[in-house]
Amino acid sequence: MAVPVAFFAVFFAYPVAAIVGRGLKADGVWQFGRFGEVLARPEIREVLWFTLWQALASTALTLLIALPGAYVFARFDFPGKQVLRAVVTVPFVLPTVVVGTAFLALLGRGGLLDELWGVRLDTTVWAILLAHVFFNYAVVVRTVGGLWAQLDPRQEEAARVLGAGRFAAWRRVTLPALAPAVAAAALMVFLFTFTSFGVVQILGGPGFSTLEVEIYRQTAQLLALPTAAVLTLVQFAAVGAILAVHAWTVRRRERALKLVDPAQTARRPSGAGQWTLLAGVLLSVLLLILLPLAVLVERSLGGAGFAYYRALTSADANSGTFLVAPIEAIGNSLRYAVVATLIALVVGGLAAAALTRRAGRLVRGFDALLMLPLGVSAVTVGFGFLITLDKPPLDLRTSWILVPLAQALVGVPFVVRTMLPVLRAVDVRLREAAAVLGASPLRAWREVDFPLVRRALLVAAGFAFAVSLGEFGATVFIARPDNPTLPVAVARLLGRSGELNYGQAMALSTILMLVCAVSLLLLERIRTDRSGEI
Repeated sequence: MAVPVAFFAVFFAYPVAAIVGRGLKADGVWQFGRFGEVLARPEIREVLWFTLWQALASTALTLLIALPGAYVFARFDFPGKQVLRAVVTVPFVLPTVVVGTAFLALLGRGGLLDELWGVRLDTTVWAILLAHVFFNYAVVVRTVGGLWAQLDPRQEEAARVLGAGRFAAWRRVTLPALAPAVAAAALMVFLFTFTSFGVVQILGGPGFSTLEVEIYRQTAQLLALPTAAVLTLVQFAAVGAILAVHAWTVRRRERALKLVDPAQTARRPSGAGQWTLLAGVLLSVLLLILLPLAVLVERSLGGAGFAYYRALTSADANSGTFLVAPIEAIGNSLRYAVVATLIALVVGGLAAAALTRRAGRLVRGFDALLMLPLGVSAVTVGFGFLITLDKPPLDLRTSWILVPLAQALVGVPFVVRTMLPVLRAVDVRLREAAAVLGASPLRAWREVDFPLVRRALLVAAGFAFAVSLGEFGATVFIARPDNPTLPVAVARLLGRSGELNYGQAMALSTILMLVCAVSLLLLERIRTDRSGEI
């Protein structure tokens, strides 16, 4: 546990605490009265209210649209099912900047809807809600659908035989068994939408601001650190509560259910009702997931062939936006993501190993600590890097390693969540037998554990690589102008007027989408756990 704790203490707790301290201290004295001052301001209350209700609305809309998809993937067997499962998961690993750009191409000025019917939805709450559903559809489908596929259908069939109607049997038998999974998925969707940044910033315009966007505005634009510190602590408390409830629902699900092989539950659709349901789910996937991505690709071509892609290679065409050619952002992002993945694998792998060998409240607290970077403001972390890691022995402000360190913070939770179930499944008696035969702990791990968890380690590396590639909230502060990452480059291009800048943003977003999609498809081929749970 020592290495992960030290990593999080230096590169997470210290920067966040420094930002909070600068905002809430004056002449060495804590000014807790600033909480009342900040939270009493009408504009801040509006931000808190919008953050809460849009997260609730996004969660409800995601469940409404995605639960039928979860049932289809759990109970139906049809051609192309595995490919479609990978397709619906692609949005989850896409950077939020790409998601916002895709919906801007579909719903914004000059977008597909604007061209066909003169309808624009950008700078409206509907654009934000639809983008959130797009981003979180896979969370519900894979979490709920993965469990649904393992529930024994004979229990519901027995209720039907005893006289219960179809809906009554589902409500009294299947729904109670699914409730913990639905709750866990809903909490994760709520967490991701509660802390939404890139989507709201691109699609919402100046009229909408979540806590994360407001923290960025107060920090980067207004330099109002007291307000940013208060909002950071409010978000921290909310995320902590969400993660605590999520951990409780996961433990309840793990204890309560007896599962069967998913291969035994999937059947070919039969009857008009099932075929209609399958067609409806396929149509929703087409309109909600494939259409925005297709429009993004089409806008990147712009009727001028590959002109926007060719412009990416020229620094002269972007002299007002970049110090280097935008195409260099691709190489920068790949290099940063590789290093961030290695860091996340080391830190997350050690953390997962520690969690399998210890128990108790301390370990549960350590597990919760590892999840906090998913919910604590990345903007706060990024700005904290700038004001804390600028003195020996950690004078890293001008070092390239700062970006991979920030990205690794987001990758570690995915490594832990992927590795932990597999490590717990390794029979401890195998290690004991190796020790009896004279193997050292290191050799026992190399020859016993590693062959069993190798594929899970590759999956963890793939997820860490994808999320590192798309990290934006912290990177926007610490990426140097001569070494931009892909998400930062996209945001800069979208922030400037002109058709060329818009087209290049679409081209870079398409490249980023393709890299993430290829990573996801490779994960599907090596994934060891076929339950489908993220």
